[in-house]
Amino acid sequence: MNATEVILYVADQRRAARFYATVLGLEPTLDVPGMTEFDLGGVTLGLMPGGDMVDLVPAIDLGSGQRCELYLRRRDVEHVLGRVPAAGGRVLAPLAPRSWGENVGYALDPDGHVLAVAAL
Repeated sequence: MNATEVILYVADQRRAARFYATVLGLEPTLDVPGMTEFDLGGVTLGLMPGGDMVDLVPAIDLGSGQRCELYLRRRDVEHVLGRVPAAGGRVLAPLAPRSWGENVGYALDPDGHVLAVAAL
């Protein structure tokens, strides 16, 4: 367990878990009804059904579209981006130099969250 966890609210936990397992090349460290977690090395990525969160805190409005950007720095950035389409996501922008000095590619996961992958 890491001190920091980022939780993405998803429409279909199984689909989201398969997407991130495939794209990141990782197995979940926790996979139970209501939560799937991946250890990203210092940060835990959690995937929680959005409906479960609304049941817990009815004031939350899940909305639609890009609600979160997950920004990862990886040595295998080309492989990560290359696995996105087959996993059910969409590449938005290929790996390219960005104005802040990193090479970054952008994708959308099946729930509309932005996945940015920067080369280490």
